[in-house]
Amino acid sequence: MRWRGASGIGAGCIRRGGPPRPRCRLGFRRAAEGAGGPAAFRKMLRTTPRLLRTICTTAAAYQHKLKLALIGQSIFGQEVYNKLRKEGHKVVGVFTVPDKNGQADPLALAAEKDGTPVFKFPRWRAKGKPIQEVVAAYKSVGAELNVLPFCTQFIPMDVIDCPKHGSIIYHPSILPRHRGASAINWTLIQGDKKAGFTIFWADDGLDTGPILLQRECDVGQNDTVDDLYNRFLFPEGIKAMISWDQPAAALHNWIRGHDKVPGAWATIDGQVVTFYGSSLLDASVPAGQELAIKGASRPGLVTKNGLVVFGNDGKMVLVRNLQFEDGKMIPASKYFSADEKTALELTEEEKKIAEDIRAIWKGILSNVAVIEDSTDFFKSGASSMHVVRMLEEIKQKYSGLQLQNEDVYMATKFADFIQMAVRKFRGEDKEEDLVIDYVSKNVNNMTVNMPYQCFINGQFINADDGKTYDTINPADGSIIASVSSASLADVDKAVAAAKEAFENGEWGRMNARERGRLMYRLADLMEEHQEELATIESIDSGAVYTLALKTHVGMSVQTFRYFAGWCDKIQGATIPINQARPNHNLTFTKKEPIGVCAIVIPWNYPLMMLAWKSAACLAAGNTLVLKPAQVTPLTSLKFAELSAKAGFPKGVINILPGSGGLVGQHLSEHPDVRKVGFTGSTPTGKQIMKSAATNLKKVSLELGGKSPLIIFSDCELDRAVKMGMGAVYFNKGENCIAAGRLFVEESIHDEFVRKVVEEIKKMKIGDPLDRSTDHGPQNHKAHLEKLLQYCETGVKEGATLVYGGRQVRRPGFFMEPTVFTDVEDHMYIAQEESFGPVMVISKFKNGDVDGVLRRANTTEYGLASGVFTKDISKALYISEKLEAGTVFINTYNKTDVAAPFGGFKQSGFGKDLGEEALHEYLRTKAITVEY
Repeated sequence: MRWRGASGIGAGCIRRGGPPRPRCRLGFRRAAEGAGGPAAFRKMLRTTPRLLRTICTTAAAYQHKLKLALIGQSIFGQEVYNKLRKEGHKVVGVFTVPDKNGQADPLALAAEKDGTPVFKFPRWRAKGKPIQEVVAAYKSVGAELNVLPFCTQFIPMDVIDCPKHGSIIYHPSILPRHRGASAINWTLIQGDKKAGFTIFWADDGLDTGPILLQRECDVGQNDTVDDLYNRFLFPEGIKAMISWDQPAAALHNWIRGHDKVPGAWATIDGQVVTFYGSSLLDASVPAGQELAIKGASRPGLVTKNGLVVFGNDGKMVLVRNLQFEDGKMIPASKYFSADEKTALELTEEEKKIAEDIRAIWKGILSNVAVIEDSTDFFKSGASSMHVVRMLEEIKQKYSGLQLQNEDVYMATKFADFIQMAVRKFRGEDKEEDLVIDYVSKNVNNMTVNMPYQCFINGQFINADDGKTYDTINPADGSIIASVSSASLADVDKAVAAAKEAFENGEWGRMNARERGRLMYRLADLMEEHQEELATIESIDSGAVYTLALKTHVGMSVQTFRYFAGWCDKIQGATIPINQARPNHNLTFTKKEPIGVCAIVIPWNYPLMMLAWKSAACLAAGNTLVLKPAQVTPLTSLKFAELSAKAGFPKGVINILPGSGGLVGQHLSEHPDVRKVGFTGSTPTGKQIMKSAATNLKKVSLELGGKSPLIIFSDCELDRAVKMGMGAVYFNKGENCIAAGRLFVEESIHDEFVRKVVEEIKKMKIGDPLDRSTDHGPQNHKAHLEKLLQYCETGVKEGATLVYGGRQVRRPGFFMEPTVFTDVEDHMYIAQEESFGPVMVISKFKNGDVDGVLRRANTTEYGLASGVFTKDISKALYISEKLEAGTVFINTYNKTDVAAPFGGFKQSGFGKDLGEEALHEYLRTKAITVEY
């Protein structure tokens, strides 16, 4: 962001040669005045428009201001642009560098925001000659004066000479002492006692035009180029002073938008303090010590987590680090105690560590004769690359000493660095534990601790509007907990946190194997807490505990381990293409994460549906905002707690309990969400597709089903009965791939029905936490009522109710396993999914393979299907003809984390599980190189 290259600003970037030309010139020369410094530089910025006014001598000319072209880049260029516009000059065009890594230059951002024409040329010349198309584009704006505040490109004289008032340039040295490239470096090389900057007219020489203004500063005997830039040429005045009269969100955006360079600052205790690392704080006002900040209407609070500052809307921003004018950076939480720590007395082991680190410093700072306690890492010539090297060398020697880049910037002197490193080695200065308010219950011979708040950006917080709702135990209708009900504002906060984590956070920079390590760690924690998770799942969803333990939780653990293994195996391809002779081409593809993903899951397998989607999403490198079903939020929130304990960075995983119509809808239409993964009903899936069209999100849908199960007379009947019952009654029938309709060959139909009823009578219906229970309660009251209505419809249409169809007489939402026969194809229960323990049986004629296939496929759904027969040829023929994403042969419900899962037709599109699931959360980029 500072002047670099050919004097950093255009001097030396101008092509020499060309005829002399007349030009309006100033009739004075401003000589160097005093020591300058930040105040002088700010004055210079204020003076720049006055210099421009002087160019034209008539009042009429000033009244109409000037038409300016700005050629340059950087924060400094942006500052000059803003000053000139504020003075009323019309900037008719901004000419700057192309975007880098998808990020526009700050000057371009400011101009584009104002609607000023912006041109991004990679170069102005080719083979020593001006590129005519570029020059023509420049001339088209009709500028009367060029201003070059910071330019690293070579600008042809055709452009420099074009405006009627010529061009003025900024130069980081005192002309004519040093000209051309690296002028500021020569100031130090020659041992000058004065440095400074110059504003001058461009001419056909090298920095030889008439001088408009100069400022000076003293050069200390140990000053480096960076010192001069920091103290004078790129002073605090150019940094972004914080205006406190704005909302907290605007303060946060201002601080994070100026993070690192140039820095957002305020005056505290009479000195300039720069703020780094901000986040919005959505909680009650924390306890802390007041800190007066100049210009702020309300004092800040130094808390255990950082400095809390307030917007004019009363909301809060948390600032993590502060930097003082001498370059020292501290955790904001240590503002009042930064100098109070007593120096540690090192043990013999720690003294050896200190000497080893001293040797590492010496290896990097080879220009320093002796590493003393006062040696400053950066003032001795180290750069950010040396920070990485130093930390890696320390890590290689002492694996238990985990240091971050930020630690170096906070302790730049050797003695301070050793004190910090030893404190880390002893386990001091650890981050604060995650703060969680639990609802705790003694149940299932254990105490379960259940978070109940929204999980946003690594914190459990109440909903923005404070609303809650009750989640109910379906086994007895009692209230388990009052859970936060997320609002639209919470959705926006969660999406913003996920976007920040993806674009700027540690997660986006993390290598694939480290990502996999976190996922393995999370799987291990889920396994360690499997009994607690299964208990929560059971009381919140009604799942039988043994099933919850094996399937709901067990398969979730397996899913995370499976996709953790995929993290470092996501690869592109090289592709042979036609060569553009005589050159050669290389084309390859990259698989990239999409960005922020919204995941909306159902209530039948709360934790497992979370795992199926989020594991693939995270393995691909995305961040997510997940909305659990409103009636079953508790295992998702427990999962959030475990993810934080596993070490997932803030913002990567966000969980929002609440209304699907509110939270789910807003997620599906949110402009910063790039992918929606949904499991649920077909009507809701259609609505999500409509909403996602607002910014053409990628969508994958696993929707309703009416899965056919065909049972032939040549099957192993007892196995078919057992598997058929599992196909219908597994998880109380609340199973997306449940066999919604059984087709039984006529010759075995009656015997099949008799055996099913006999087995149903043996089933134990009751408390899902009882290990001997076979059949637990339906998930929630409204669903039970819907199932009872479904059975009434079947009876009214003429189907035979062989067994069940009623609510069990006991507290809770229990329903009898139900069997219908004589179901005709036109009936409602033959066409629509019950999503409950209702077996719908139809006969088919002996040997009528194609006929039963036609009936099985006469549905708009195509999620799963099955066939029982000993004839493998028949089975394979059936599997080819069934229109479903999954076909089971002589088994059912056999899903595995490695096998893709998803439907056809109105059962949706896209896959969960297996390698194919990864592609739902990746995008492919093709790159072609000519060489």
